[in-house]
Amino acid sequence: MKEKLHPTLINKLAWSLPWLTRYPFWRAREAATRGQLASGQPQHLIVVVANHYEPGWNEQGTTVDWNTQLMKVERWCEQAHSIGEAVRDTDGTPFRHTNFYPAEQYHPRLLQRLAELQAAGFGEVEVHLHHGVEAPDTEENLRRALVDFRDALAEEHRCLSRFDGDELPRYAFVHGNLALANSDGGRFCGVDTEMRVLAETGCYADMTLPSAPGQTQVARINAIYQCGHDLNEARPHRSGPSLRVGDESPQLPLIMPGPLVFNWTRRVRGLPVPRVDDGALTANQPLDQARLDRWRSARVHVEGQPQWLFIKLYCHGFYQFDQPSMIGERMRRFWSEAIEHGERTGAYRIHFASAREAFNIALAASDGRTGEPGLYRDYRLRQIMQRDLATADTEHTEREKLMTMI
Repeated sequence: MKEKLHPTLINKLAWSLPWLTRYPFWRAREAATRGQLASGQPQHLIVVVANHYEPGWNEQGTTVDWNTQLMKVERWCEQAHSIGEAVRDTDGTPFRHTNFYPAEQYHPRLLQRLAELQAAGFGEVEVHLHHGVEAPDTEENLRRALVDFRDALAEEHRCLSRFDGDELPRYAFVHGNLALANSDGGRFCGVDTEMRVLAETGCYADMTLPSAPGQTQVARINAIYQCGHDLNEARPHRSGPSLRVGDESPQLPLIMPGPLVFNWTRRVRGLPVPRVDDGALTANQPLDQARLDRWRSARVHVEGQPQWLFIKLYCHGFYQFDQPSMIGERMRRFWSEAIEHGERTGAYRIHFASAREAFNIALAASDGRTGEPGLYRDYRLRQIMQRDLATADTEHTEREKLMTMI
């Protein structure tokens, strides 16, 4: 949840200069490398919705009572089932969100309901955290909050995921107030070493960005990349090397941002006046083919695999007035039309993915895998509840074998 601050236009411009000055060079570089695309082959769009899912708050940023929270979660799950059944991608995978649930709002009953939604295939759960809001946080307190919530999700609700052969629960992360690694001038965090703490507690990817025009927006845009600075520093993700084909052991967490591009369709007195499109799913921004094409134009991909484009969108699930554009009828119609358009033109194929699945697909790309990215949804990280089912199936098979031998 964002604090209601009102920075001046001058502040916003100053905070945006690092990425704004790089934007034309990034755009020119992307234009020069489009020839890498395989002729006649469709792009594969890996679509992730990072939902800052905060049922404890309303649109005004104030807390709501328990019964209201429960009602909101139940209603959300109903809508998630409905759109997931109605809209499926080219692999047959249902549209769904990745629900980044805030650790400081943990309620077992609410999380269990979201875990049931995950088990049904309509939305995985990952980690969100607001901290350092009233006063700067400490590394010790941050670590405790992350570990306690991580373990509750993994052990009590069987959410999150693990690498094969590794018992450490792994999670994707979205920073509350967007102040990743103390990037907001000391506000809403306070822990310079946050990225190291995330790495040590099992974070595999951060999906906080973009955050323009705020102070937390870094110069590196529209790329899946690794932190280029010491993880003990504040803002070590301000720059860093792209994930590329051939990277054997990339440093985690990967930074997996959404698109940050300009929308030039607005006119003032007949002149184009740009606005930023950062992939926000809100009622005041249309959902149409032109917007999907803008997201595609960001070309977020693993270097060396330009056919697989990652489109990370975001929303705040508790904003009732935005829900038609994030999980309701507007969203259902938009994806149905986009999928049909891609199939008819052969320009692209859409693959709905969770944060975990997108990370797996990115690792598969870095390992040189090609073809259908949907084949790599479980490439390295598998859901804990999936592993439980696989173990149960194996034990059942072994019991059956024993019975036939008696």
